[in-house]
Amino acid sequence: MNISVKELTSVDKELTLTAKREDLQESFEKAFKNYKGKIALPGFRPGRVPLSLVKKRFGSEIELEEINKWIQTIFENEIVPEHNPVGETEMINLTWENDELEVVFKIGAKPEVTLTDLSKVKVNKMVHDVTDEEVVEELERTLEREGNWEDVTTKATKDSKLVVDVVTLDEEGNPVEGESDTDQVIDLRQDGAKDFLKELKGKKTGDVVDMDLKDGDNSDRFRVTIKKVQTLHKAELNEEFIAKNSNGEAKTEDEFKSFIKSGMQEYYDQSSADLFKNEVVEVLVDAHEVEVPEVFLEQVLNSYVEQLKQQQGGKLPANFDDVVYKEQMRERGIREAKWSFISQKLQDTFDDIEINAEDIDQFISVEAARFGATAEQLKGYYAQNPGMLEQLRSSIRENKVFDKLEEELKITELDKEKYRKLQEKKTKK
Repeated sequence: MNISVKELTSVDKELTLTAKREDLQESFEKAFKNYKGKIALPGFRPGRVPLSLVKKRFGSEIELEEINKWIQTIFENEIVPEHNPVGETEMINLTWENDELEVVFKIGAKPEVTLTDLSKVKVNKMVHDVTDEEVVEELERTLEREGNWEDVTTKATKDSKLVVDVVTLDEEGNPVEGESDTDQVIDLRQDGAKDFLKELKGKKTGDVVDMDLKDGDNSDRFRVTIKKVQTLHKAELNEEFIAKNSNGEAKTEDEFKSFIKSGMQEYYDQSSADLFKNEVVEVLVDAHEVEVPEVFLEQVLNSYVEQLKQQQGGKLPANFDDVVYKEQMRERGIREAKWSFISQKLQDTFDDIEINAEDIDQFISVEAARFGATAEQLKGYYAQNPGMLEQLRSSIRENKVFDKLEEELKITELDKEKYRKLQEKKTKK
């Protein structure tokens, strides 16, 4: 047996495993004897089929099965300890001819990551403290959501909602056949309804209005028939309303406002943490040169295909082209793969990171709340799936890495409006 290595890149290797029959013969003979005791052929009692006949009738299949087992054993005992491959190893070729075996693998090697000076890396972080004015606005939105719309005979105002039929018109003002929508709802309070507000304010049920909406050099013509004008009756802010919308945690208006403020602050804090993590990943990936093994990248791209499959209800579209899709996702996959190696380096560098039972309990509690399960149910799930438990520990470790990075990186705190404008500017670039 021999294993030779060809360096394709600093992180991609081609391994060739060669062996002769004598290397495999012991495995073959054990397999033949094992099958001899199981095979039943006409004219022979079970377990009494001559070994020569077993070899003649089933020898090729048995040998191929043993070859695959032998390759797996050699891979696990010889190649993995020596090369520590990352990603899904690819078997490029397997031949068994003239009593000689040749297997070619493509494996990935873990890239070397040299961390930059983290204290010089600049990262923006959104920080926002919820104001009393925002609480009042959210309270008003809640009263509106819990309110009801009533059909009225009065004219439409900027606070009305309309139910209309819409017909597309041609340049001569004639209806276009097949281009109509019935019972469309137009909320004149929305920013996106400004053009409709201008044309429909002051109209009432039964009115027909021809509209010409311009968008640059383009013009869309419609005939709008108003079927209903509706006005909103907000919900009453009483004890019943407060109890229902606070899950029984508040009784008075002040307590309800505190409940709202707490929820809003929790939302902004979580959003800030998520955005910060995204910023850190983006900045650190850009700050490091990391060569990604092809087999590792392929593993990431395959995971994208699987995610899409799950989103589609477990089945990909009939005309789905995974080659094209993977190429479209390649750049994203490279960045994700780079971050994976950078994150691992950070975890190794911050060697004082520890995971205790409290960390696991807290993580499970948060996840349980997200999925609408109990902590005990989720604990049971992880107990039955050891692989998922390791993923859980990995997620906790990575969260602790971000906590450490908050201490190491050069962070600029921005209020939500400045942060939003900065993000819009980046998107336009």
